[in-house]
Amino acid sequence: MGSTVTFHLAELESAAEARSLDARDYGPITPLLNDDSISEVMVNGAGQIYIERKGQLSLSDVTFASEADLIRVIREIAAFVGRRIDDDSPMVDCRLPDGSRVNAIIPPLAIDGASLTIRKFAREPFTVQDLISFGTLTAEAAGFLVAGGTGSGKTTTLNVLSSFIPDTERVVTIEDAAELQLRQPHKVRLESRPARIDGSGRISIRDLVVNALRMRPDRIVIGECRSGEALDMLQAMNTGHDGSLTTIHANSPRDTLSRLETLVLMSGVDLPQRAIREQIASAIHLIVQQSRLRDGSRRITNITEVVGREGDTITLQDVFLFEDSGMDGNGRLQGKLSPTGIRPNAMAKIYSKRVAISPALAALFPDRKAPDFTVGVRR
Repeated sequence: MGSTVTFHLAELESAAEARSLDARDYGPITPLLNDDSISEVMVNGAGQIYIERKGQLSLSDVTFASEADLIRVIREIAAFVGRRIDDDSPMVDCRLPDGSRVNAIIPPLAIDGASLTIRKFAREPFTVQDLISFGTLTAEAAGFLVAGGTGSGKTTTLNVLSSFIPDTERVVTIEDAAELQLRQPHKVRLESRPARIDGSGRISIRDLVVNALRMRPDRIVIGECRSGEALDMLQAMNTGHDGSLTTIHANSPRDTLSRLETLVLMSGVDLPQRAIREQIASAIHLIVQQSRLRDGSRRITNITEVVGREGDTITLQDVFLFEDSGMDGNGRLQGKLSPTGIRPNAMAKIYSKRVAISPALAALFPDRKAPDFTVGVRR
């Protein structure tokens, strides 16, 4: 009996060591994964590996020895999270031990050879001060609560926004591949599961959202809404889970609402358009629009408030807008996220709940009930 216990402990120690990124062999891309200046590694077959550094793509001089070597690495990465990739299941979404997002697809679906895409995340999660120093947003905007295109930095911004959640609240995160890096001590992380080879055993994001509602969460954070779980998320936001967060693929705040409406229809619940829009207008308060600009930089371009409804139309107002001021001598886009002069309705709730906000935001939108309040510009 004692030898059995010793064997299991040895297994656990070995597994813990294997979860360290530095302790694992990813073949020739290992130095790229350990380089903190590289944000993405894209393998297009054994002989072509691109990297993204500071928003710019470049071809690296690193290659795999063979296609078999590349597929070996892909299978090891998938095995880390209990996934498999083979002829019966030739594509996989998973993650590295440090949380970096991985997508892999192999022949026969990948015609020119196996493809591996790894989106890395900072070893230390970014803070709001980091986003301000990067120029992603400004100090005034750094008190608000994400939509954007592929690779625009939505997950990174979601990580930063989640840092404002108080440590006293219970947070449940739900993702396809766990990549959020919440620092709160009271959190439960859930991850969906694809179907087995026989088609059974699939646990979707929507299943996890329904389950999360029974876990007494103060807030629910969904890595990305991309299907019918949008309806469950809206219902959660409308039934006592204020301050929940999620991301969505969309090109503008208005497109965000249209896409959200489409995702709700994908739930299979036959709801009239008016009811869907009522749910959206009531649940969503602020939309943070993030874009990847032509110089490769990732910027927040809109912070837009959902005001309500006029007839069948959801009304929006921009609180902050990115103002493009041209390129500098190094080919970098210059500009600033500037206030539009419209005071968001959300400020009344922020002040009534005594939420701590930055001095810059307080100066821009002062408390109208404060004894020293005076009427002036943007008040």
